[in-house]
Amino acid sequence: MLPDPRSSHGTYAAGPAALIALSLVPLLASCAAAGQTHLEASGVAAADEHGKAAAPLAPPVATDLAAAHDTVRVRIVAAPTRLELLGGVETPVWAYNGSTPGPTLELREGQHVVVRFHNRLPEETTVHWHGLRLPVSADGSPFDPIAPGDSFTYAFTVPQGSAGTYLYHPHPHHRTAWQVGMGLYGAIVIRAEDDPLAHLPERLLVLHDTRFRPDGTFDFPPRDSEQGRLDAENGREGDVVLVNGRPLPELAIRPGETQRWRVVNASAARVYRLALPGHTLLHVGSDGGLFERPVEVDDIVIANTERVELLVRGTGAPGERVVLRSLPYDRYMPMWRPADWDSPLPLAVIRYRAAPRGQATPLPATLRPVPPLDEADAIGTRVVRLGQGRIDGRVMDMERVDGSARLGTTEVWEVRNLVGMDHPFHLHGFPFQVLSRDGQPVAQRSWKDTVNVPKHSTVRLIVRFDRHAGLWMYHCHILEHEDDGMMGILEVR
Repeated sequence: MLPDPRSSHGTYAAGPAALIALSLVPLLASCAAAGQTHLEASGVAAADEHGKAAAPLAPPVATDLAAAHDTVRVRIVAAPTRLELLGGVETPVWAYNGSTPGPTLELREGQHVVVRFHNRLPEETTVHWHGLRLPVSADGSPFDPIAPGDSFTYAFTVPQGSAGTYLYHPHPHHRTAWQVGMGLYGAIVIRAEDDPLAHLPERLLVLHDTRFRPDGTFDFPPRDSEQGRLDAENGREGDVVLVNGRPLPELAIRPGETQRWRVVNASAARVYRLALPGHTLLHVGSDGGLFERPVEVDDIVIANTERVELLVRGTGAPGERVVLRSLPYDRYMPMWRPADWDSPLPLAVIRYRAAPRGQATPLPATLRPVPPLDEADAIGTRVVRLGQGRIDGRVMDMERVDGSARLGTTEVWEVRNLVGMDHPFHLHGFPFQVLSRDGQPVAQRSWKDTVNVPKHSTVRLIVRFDRHAGLWMYHCHILEHEDDGMMGILEVR
């Protein structure tokens, strides 16, 4: 059984393993400011002229045991193991099927999904299928813990119209931050038969930040230490960002090529503001899939557990290198800002291959229809107040229902952030559309399951309770806040 470092004594210290990655940060940050760089001298391995070393290891794909068109059967095991996350150092982790991120679930709309889950951890856990519309019995909420040594079968059908990028992670009461921090997270890709972007080369990028101790273990300081108190109040952020389980991977692109990137923020608290110097990005989708029309952006903010779909156009020349980075984003109360919060954070190196030029591909006028939820159909407005560690002034009680809704009805939710820190708000079971931010209408209609509510701001969203009665969670998705009770229970009857 692995000890919980939060119960031990010690202070935060970045060890030799972390410094292997961190030694690249000052150089890459300064290079990122210039937009591109030659990286051979930095310690990042350069690919050969044929690009054989350019692509990072993508997360494995879960093996379909059914091999049938209408059914997917997979086996997922959560268990302790050791993985080399930083050069030459093995780290004790908790992993799904021996990897972090865990295996990607590749699904299609309309398929029936059967996941046989085995808990080989030393404590109870669940698997929450974040953002999916499914029966409450398959949600993997804190109401349905799976004891050590036990197994459980999650079964659900993927609804039509839900093609998009999702994630799965544990959701045990008071232990989600710890278990995700130990490595338990993975991605889900749901595809549509008529996907208008299916012809594009695709990348899945799962972002997760963490901290390491000198012996290579993850750093979870005791709750009564200064860093432990900051983690509890602020959400745990790490000084090493893993992309698909690796620090600073190198990605390849051809000049003229357009790639489709699915980006998942699997961090406990960190907000990324993605930018690729010298390039504009096409934002084509969010949590619940594609927009109707793409939006050209210079950078894109993705809060924890949000997902974005981007089209990256290869406008560089062969041999050119560009640093994908996260620009500064201030989500903190003033007294909690880390010393480096205003510095660009390098995430990956994009290298242009010396390969035949890719062909530009025209996009359809409409990517996917997103039927609007009509505010005139709403039976009322529900106000949700986010305080520091509280929702509506209360800490969650597993024995208390905080609100109710009727199956088949539509509601407007007004989510008010009363404090000086961003709170990403997540509703289980029911996708929603964002109507406005601080009174300003949101022009791009999309399906969401998590929305970041910036400090001292208000977000209005609309949701229809169209299926699946039961007890559903809604909460702040900063994992330490969730664990400490910043969560409520909605009964859909």
